[in-house]
Amino acid sequence: MKFTLSWLKEYVEFNISPRELAERVTMSGLEVESLEYRGEGLEAVIVAQILDIKPHPNASKLVLCDVTDGTKLYKIVCGAKNMKTGDKVALSPSGTKLPPSAKFPEGILIKSTKIRGEVSEGMLCADNELGIGEEGDGIMILPDSAKVGSRLIDALGLNEVIIEIGITPNRPDCLSVVGVAREVAAILGTEVKYPDYGVMEEGEYIGNLAAVEVHDSDGCPRYSCRLIKDVKITTSPDWLKTKVEASHIRSINNIVDITNFILLELGQPLHAFDYDLIGGRKIVVRPAKEREAIRTLDGVERPLTKEDLVICDAETPIAIAGVMGGGNTEVSESTRNILLESAYFNPVRVRRTSKRTNLRSESSYRFERGVDPNGVVKALDRASELIRELAGGKVARGKIDVYPSPIQPKEVNLSIKRVNSILGTALEPQKIKQIIEGLGIETLKVTDGEMTLCIPTYRVDLTRDVDLIEEVARHYGYNNISTTLPVIPMMPDGLKREKILENKAKEILVSFGFLEVINYSFEEPEFLSLFDETAPLRILNPLTNEGSAMKTNLISGIIKNVALNLNRQAQDIRIFEIGKVYIPRENGLPKEIRKIAGAATGGRQPELWDKEEFDFFDLKGVLERVFEAFFVSHKVGFEEVSQVRFLHPGKSAKIMIGNEEAGYLGELHPDFRDKLEISKRVYLFEFDLEKLSASENYTKKKFTPLPKFPSVIRDIALIVDEDVPVGKILKEIRKIESELIEEVSVFDVFKGGSVEKGKKSVAVSMILRAEDRTLTDLEVDEVQKNGLNRLQLAIGAELRKT
Repeated sequence: MKFTLSWLKEYVEFNISPRELAERVTMSGLEVESLEYRGEGLEAVIVAQILDIKPHPNASKLVLCDVTDGTKLYKIVCGAKNMKTGDKVALSPSGTKLPPSAKFPEGILIKSTKIRGEVSEGMLCADNELGIGEEGDGIMILPDSAKVGSRLIDALGLNEVIIEIGITPNRPDCLSVVGVAREVAAILGTEVKYPDYGVMEEGEYIGNLAAVEVHDSDGCPRYSCRLIKDVKITTSPDWLKTKVEASHIRSINNIVDITNFILLELGQPLHAFDYDLIGGRKIVVRPAKEREAIRTLDGVERPLTKEDLVICDAETPIAIAGVMGGGNTEVSESTRNILLESAYFNPVRVRRTSKRTNLRSESSYRFERGVDPNGVVKALDRASELIRELAGGKVARGKIDVYPSPIQPKEVNLSIKRVNSILGTALEPQKIKQIIEGLGIETLKVTDGEMTLCIPTYRVDLTRDVDLIEEVARHYGYNNISTTLPVIPMMPDGLKREKILENKAKEILVSFGFLEVINYSFEEPEFLSLFDETAPLRILNPLTNEGSAMKTNLISGIIKNVALNLNRQAQDIRIFEIGKVYIPRENGLPKEIRKIAGAATGGRQPELWDKEEFDFFDLKGVLERVFEAFFVSHKVGFEEVSQVRFLHPGKSAKIMIGNEEAGYLGELHPDFRDKLEISKRVYLFEFDLEKLSASENYTKKKFTPLPKFPSVIRDIALIVDEDVPVGKILKEIRKIESELIEEVSVFDVFKGGSVEKGKKSVAVSMILRAEDRTLTDLEVDEVQKNGLNRLQLAIGAELRKT
């Protein structure tokens, strides 16, 4: 927000220096980003008057001008054609150093020199040569009121300081000079002088000349307009141009400049329509129709959607509400009658339309943050009176104001005790009341240490008592609040069981060379669907389509990480991620499940030691180590998996905890590798951490003494069907009700030879031991016999004879 300091002084009086004002405003929470002296570098440019103009004897496109500053005569060679004898102009005498400008980006030193044989003792300057405007077709012609010999910066009011304030999104009330004046008045303890909102009306009543219909009161809670007839479109007076251009808004004509002036003064965007170009003399505010379009003021044809709010005449759209007007009702030099709009539009609707159309304007910037709904008519009346004064218009009697559900000021209760408790102060109620009322907030009542306050509708950021406490802190002064430490006993809180599990899982994976990655919780829906058929939860207002759905799995992000690293010449990759997935439910919020996922590809060991590639069994071994650390390895099993379409059918398994499926592991399917342009074999896993943590009370650790008695090892060779998983054999043996079985493992799988086709030989080793005695052959034979019987009944296993 940029404006001149003299403009601010029109609404609030102060005698402190610009630098001190900037410091005090910044300390109150509005950051002053810069102080700029507008006429800097132009101190030597003076007002001169042309006494005579003669043709250049040696150049047909140049003229010789005699100009005076009231005391001295200057000979100037000039190429402009827009001046005449008697005009007052901006003269840079010889020796003047002009600052950087559009014409001279590096600045320029004016010297006395000969041009085509004639001496030129300076330069008559154009706007763009001085850096105070964009005109460059001719030299600057000054008003008759400019005093010959005076400094140009004094004559044009450029001896001015421009202040720039960075406004945070929660303070749209300060996107105006009056809004900043309210803050300054509260800081300095003075009063705000508001502009006059009176308007002189004449002629016919507006209701006989125009009509307004609002078909979408959610998008447009308030719409007001006035009609001004017989206006004359001209350039703006210098005072208006100076104020508008100081805020870096280009001066266009008196009508447009007035609407921009009100936008800067009061923070209320306005729009002027050429009344004679409005079809049916009627304004209709409605949602756009599908495949409807409008050509905006920038000359671009823009397609609309039913989410957009448009201002229409009786036939077609003439503006995108709160964003930009249409070219079909644009004010031009031929305009004679103006319909002036002032409205309050839904901030969310304006924001969505502005973002979708990629249209950013000063109006949309304010509408999407929230203007004052009860300041709409004040801005309308103020602008109408200025148009009457500066454009010679006649303001029709009355105004149209469609405001079916007036927005009322909010009431908030503020406890004096709570203010001091939160701020660590001992402020008296009267001091708090003084600060609050200095901000324009009305005190409705004070009872039992509690104040009931009425919040003005322009303060959209004040909705709770803590918001008001912040205001008290800002204006009391953060530097006046002493630093105190809270007297609260701080007791260390032990980690939750789930967090201990996560940390242990991380430690184990890192010990195997895995690195942790952190991805976003949202993903592209189409990419998610490759790995999960669950319909994801869509984000209502996504930044991009690539992140428009909440993740239903972690593996999609992991695979993207792998592909990215492989494309950047990383060959050995081992990564994992711990995070939440979001499963939609019919009613209420989605189900959040904490999972762990990972991937590995490349060498098993550094190339110097081992050229073998990481494979399925390496990954299975890593996960078994994780399960062992959680004391759940006896509950975990690996079974054949068929429904995970992105895994290799012969190199994958589902992870079972008891009878419940908890995840999967396996090699990425070759078809998916080709689709994702991944050149190497990649091994993946993902499982539910919550199911793992619920399966065992891992915190109870039990130690046993070293065995005193020897173990007995029995090897059994079994013949089973080829499709029987080895894990199922081990699982059945572990189900034997015997305390003697210490460990069971597979040490050989064989097919072919003497083994029947469709069968395979599986060699199992059992380690048996008793705690209190040495086992006899009979005891060992009994366990072996029970195991063979169980296997025969469960999976049809037979003892291998040869």
